[in-house]
Amino acid sequence: MPHRPLVVPHADATAPPDYSHGVAKHGVALGAVAAVACVAQFMVVLDSSIVNVALPSMKSGLGLSTSAQQWVVNSYLVAFGGLLLFAARASDLYGRRRVFQIGLVVFSLASLVGGLAQEGWMLLAARTVQGAGAAALAPSSLSLITASHTEPGRRTRAMTWWGVAASSAGAAGIVVGGLLAQASWRWVMLVNVPVGAGLLIAGLVYLAPTPSGQRRTRIDLPGAITVTLAAAALVYGVSAAPDSGWSAPRVIVALVAGVLFLVAFAGIERRSSNPLVPLRIFSIPNVRMGNVLTLCMGAVITAPLFFLSLYLQQVLGQSAVRTGLSLLPMAMVISVGVLLSQKLIPLIGARRLVVIGGIIAAVGLVWVGQLPAHFDYVMHFLLPTVVVGAGTSLTMMPAIVAATTGVDPQNAGVASGLINMCRQLGAALGLAILVTIASTVTSRSADGGSTAVLDGYRIAFYAIAVLSLVTAGLAPGLKTSPSTAAASTRRSA
Repeated sequence: MPHRPLVVPHADATAPPDYSHGVAKHGVALGAVAAVACVAQFMVVLDSSIVNVALPSMKSGLGLSTSAQQWVVNSYLVAFGGLLLFAARASDLYGRRRVFQIGLVVFSLASLVGGLAQEGWMLLAARTVQGAGAAALAPSSLSLITASHTEPGRRTRAMTWWGVAASSAGAAGIVVGGLLAQASWRWVMLVNVPVGAGLLIAGLVYLAPTPSGQRRTRIDLPGAITVTLAAAALVYGVSAAPDSGWSAPRVIVALVAGVLFLVAFAGIERRSSNPLVPLRIFSIPNVRMGNVLTLCMGAVITAPLFFLSLYLQQVLGQSAVRTGLSLLPMAMVISVGVLLSQKLIPLIGARRLVVIGGIIAAVGLVWVGQLPAHFDYVMHFLLPTVVVGAGTSLTMMPAIVAATTGVDPQNAGVASGLINMCRQLGAALGLAILVTIASTVTSRSADGGSTAVLDGYRIAFYAIAVLSLVTAGLAPGLKTSPSTAAASTRRSA
C-alpha cells in the first residue's frame, strides 16, 4: 500500500491559522509570533559569530590552551548540529511552545554560567549546553512561523523576515562582539541573558500552550540517538580537519562513524512505525532540492565572512570593531536583498531567482578574491562585497520557502530542522574544506609571509565562486513556477 503523501495540495488562503499544535493564542496577531521567532533566530546565529572576536581575551582571561580556544567554538557547533533533528521532532510531538521555552531557558542559563566562568572547563561546558539550547531554538523558531502562517503570502513575508534575522546576525555578531569584548569577554556571553528572558516572557504572552488533551506520541528513540550521533560525528570531523588534517585518525574515525550512523538511521526510519524523520518527506521534490540548495548556500554565505574577517584583521591589521563595520554594508545589502526577493519570486520565479543570484554572487566573489595587499576600500572591498551580498540574498528565500512548502503541519518541525541542519553542515563542511585548500596553497606558495596567505585566500574565494555557480546550476530542480508563486501571492492579498 502506498504511503499517504505529506503534501497539502491546496491550502485555503481564507482559512484561519492552525492552532492545533500550540503556536499562537487566539486573538494574537501573527506578526507577534513572527517577531518572537525572528528575534530568537537572530540570537542563535549571532552567538555563532560573536564569540570569535572575543577568543583572544577568553584565552588570556581563563588561561585556555590553543586547542581549548578552538573548542570554545567547536563544542557549540557539535552540540548544535548533533541535536537539531531530535529537537525539531520533539517540537512536533510535544508542542512548539514547550520546546521553544525549554531551549530559551537552557540557552540563557548556559550563557549566564559561561559569562561567570572562572575556569576554562566551565566555559567549554557552558558552550556545549548553549549549543544544545540553540538546537531547540533554531528549528522551533522557524516552525512557529510555518505552522501558524497558513496563507502562502503571509508565510512568505514572515519567512522573509526570519531570513533577514538569520542573514544579518552573522556580520552583526562581529561588530557587537568587538564592542563588548573591549569591555570584557564575559559580556559576549552575558548579553544573551536579558534577550532570552524577554523572549521567554513574550512566548508566555503570545504563544498558545500545548493543548492538555493532545495525544502523546513516543519519540523514535533509536532514530534520535543514531541521527544525533551521526550529525555530531560529522560536525566534529569537519571542524577538527583544518587543524588536525583530513588524514588524522580522529578525523577519519569521526567521519566514518558519522556515515555509518547515517546508514543505521535510514534503516531504523524505514522500519519505524513513528519515525523521527518520515522519509516520505523527501518524496516532495522541493523539499529535496531546497535542502540541497541550503547545504550549498551554507558554505557560500558563511565562508566569505570568515576569510574577509581574517583578511582585514590579519593581513591589513584592522581592529575587530573596524572589521565588523567594514562588513556591515554587505550585511545590510543581504537584509535588503532578502526582503526584495519576496517581491521578485512572484515576478520571475524561484528557479530564475536562484540562477540570477548564484551568478551575481560568483561575479562578486571573483572580484573580491583579487585581495591586493594594498587596496582601495571602495573598489577592492566595498563594491565587490555588496555584489556578493546582493547575489546571496536572492538565493536564500527561494531555497527556504521551497524546503518548507507542501509539508504537513505535523512535520513542520522536522522540515525546519532539516533546513537548519543542512545550513549548519554546509557551513561547517564548506569552511573546513576551504580552510584546508587555503592552507595547502599557502604552504606550497613560493612566496612567504602575507603574500602566501593571500594566495591561499584567493583560491578559496574562487572555489566559493564555483560553488555559487553550482548552486545556480541546481536551481532548475525546483518545481516552483512563476505562475504558481504569483497565484499564491494573489490569494493572500
